[in-house]
Amino acid sequence: MKFYSDILGLIGNTPLVKINNLTAQHGIKAQVFGKMESLNPGYSVKDRIGISMIECAEKEGTLKPGGTIIEATSGNTGIGLALVAAVKGYKCIFALTDKVSIEKLRYLKSLGADIVVCPAAAKHGTPDHYVETAKRIASELPNSFYPDQYNHPANPLAHYQKTGPEIWEDTDGRITHFVSSIGTGGTISGTGRYLKEKNPEIKIIGADPYGSIFKSYKETGRFPEATPYLVEGIGQSLPVGNADMKMVDEIINITDRESFELARRLSREEGIFCGGSTGTIFAAALKVAKTLDENDLVVFIVCDTGEHYLTKFHSDEWMKEKLLLEPQKITARLITETKNSGSPTELIFVTPNEIVSNALAKMNENAITQIPVLEDQKSVGSLRESKVLTKLLENRDLLDAKVSEVMEKSFPVLDVDASFNEIKKVLQKSPAVLIEDFKRITGIVTRSDVLDLQK
Repeated sequence: MKFYSDILGLIGNTPLVKINNLTAQHGIKAQVFGKMESLNPGYSVKDRIGISMIECAEKEGTLKPGGTIIEATSGNTGIGLALVAAVKGYKCIFALTDKVSIEKLRYLKSLGADIVVCPAAAKHGTPDHYVETAKRIASELPNSFYPDQYNHPANPLAHYQKTGPEIWEDTDGRITHFVSSIGTGGTISGTGRYLKEKNPEIKIIGADPYGSIFKSYKETGRFPEATPYLVEGIGQSLPVGNADMKMVDEIINITDRESFELARRLSREEGIFCGGSTGTIFAAALKVAKTLDENDLVVFIVCDTGEHYLTKFHSDEWMKEKLLLEPQKITARLITETKNSGSPTELIFVTPNEIVSNALAKMNENAITQIPVLEDQKSVGSLRESKVLTKLLENRDLLDAKVSEVMEKSFPVLDVDASFNEIKKVLQKSPAVLIEDFKRITGIVTRSDVLDLQK
């Protein structure tokens, strides 16, 4: 029989996958490969350090049978630790920030972990910071183990012993550039040290979000005030012990928009379903690869799976809310389903036979100044508050008239798949456009809705 004695046997030995479509589009001559860490059993690179830190603690006697593992994590390290804990019989408590995706929170709970959610805005050293919270719980709970992934030597050691050798062997020693993010520093430091020992000419490139301190810290020795960014699990506001800057040749800053767009494109154009940090790394890998020739070979880390972010950047609605969705991805359907201008998302309308006073009351109740007139789910006219009031000034008796007697012509109608640019063009001549789905009017988009997207 061929089998693994437990799930931990599946950690590591992840394959390299060549990037084809996206490199061709950028005219890249170098070979670019993704190291598929998303294929670990916990779906991330952090599985490697979960088992490494726990086995080290067992050998040292700092983690005893029946103990509780307590860690500060953005989710993936917690998942890696929880997998090992499930197999070995430990309990887990993890402190995370409210920036962490709901998918990762639910995954951790499914693995039996207890979680404590802390505010992402809390500063380092304050009681509410997630690292300080984990430390406090560990100090108060008997028979507990706080790995401290940011400083534990077993973190970079896992990559020095396994990740680096795997990449070297799978590329037949031809690798010229290694690209990784910098979070705890373990992946880039451990892998980078091994590769440079094999060939000092290999370039180790760090990919870091704007707002993190690593680029400035690497180049000046100082670190600025960190600013918020949306990518999860990478970057820092302060230096960490496992981030060995001597191993890093260059750090490239990447925006949230670049990160999410390239992560989404890796899924849609290469079939690699990944997280936002992979988008950050791949963006940096592309910038490096554009300067190289056919003799160069770039390997970048595919950190984790996109399944951890289905309600975040893999959601058009979330991207639109964060003003990160490219205009060509915005359709009439998406606008009507995710309005955030204060106007109602459901379609409010009147019929031709309703009384004008009732129509005005409906407009006032819903805080709208224009409303379509529909009959049998088809547009037959429209009411605009300003024009109706002008007519009422001339003849107040129209309050008791039918809507059909005062209505204006219909708003233009577009299909639900109409593009953002199509909608804008129509709205230059009309205050609103109706949205049609299979010959049924299902929504309305106003100028305010479109302006809201352009803030």
